[in-house]
Amino acid sequence: MRYLRKERNGSPENMPSVKISASVLNSNLAELGKEAAKIAENGVEYVHYDVMDGEFVENITYGSSIQKSLLPYTTAKMDTHLMVMHPQRQIKLFADAGSDIITFHVESDCNPHELIDEIHALNVKAGVAVKPNTPAEAVLPYIEKADMILVMTVEPGYGGQGFIPEMTDKIRLIRAEADRLGKDIDIQVDGGINTETAKLVKEAGANVLVAGPFLFKAENMKAAADSMR
Repeated sequence: MRYLRKERNGSPENMPSVKISASVLNSNLAELGKEAAKIAENGVEYVHYDVMDGEFVENITYGSSIQKSLLPYTTAKMDTHLMVMHPQRQIKLFADAGSDIITFHVESDCNPHELIDEIHALNVKAGVAVKPNTPAEAVLPYIEKADMILVMTVEPGYGGQGFIPEMTDKIRLIRAEADRLGKDIDIQVDGGINTETAKLVKEAGANVLVAGPFLFKAENMKAAADSMR
């Protein structure tokens, strides 16, 4: 089982280093293996793998077997985002399919504290996601236990949406609480991220940036990723 290293090189302000996660939802799904290989070849740290069940969100994407099939094609870490109503049914499947981190939604039907423990017991990092209309306070109780908080900067369910600028306030609040607790936690953002919006979320305290169209439609993925950093 692969596992994300806990050591990170902090910035002078002691914030975790900036990393990029490429959302394959916006890739050429007919060539998913090649697209996963492209991610690592261009120095992008994570494959962002969105799982949608048609219940928690309207859309349906793909399952653990497809994620597992990507592992031989890429050396990038597998960043699994469960947009599902019952994440506890999925975590063992995705841990076995090579997830390095599994993120579930605080709005889903689960006990977040227990689910974080279950994910850690599978030797995988745990993330907690929050939708745009859910206040930051909903995820603050999990900062000390989780490895990452994901702030959705669009409404989840479909790729290619526009960035919601008000989400920067949510990021600031979460980073401030993490600093107060002395927790060196990753804050991930997902939705409408490009060079310009990357500046806004980094200034607010985010350090893991998910991008889809901006990376996969770029003539040079590496240059696009570097511009976000």
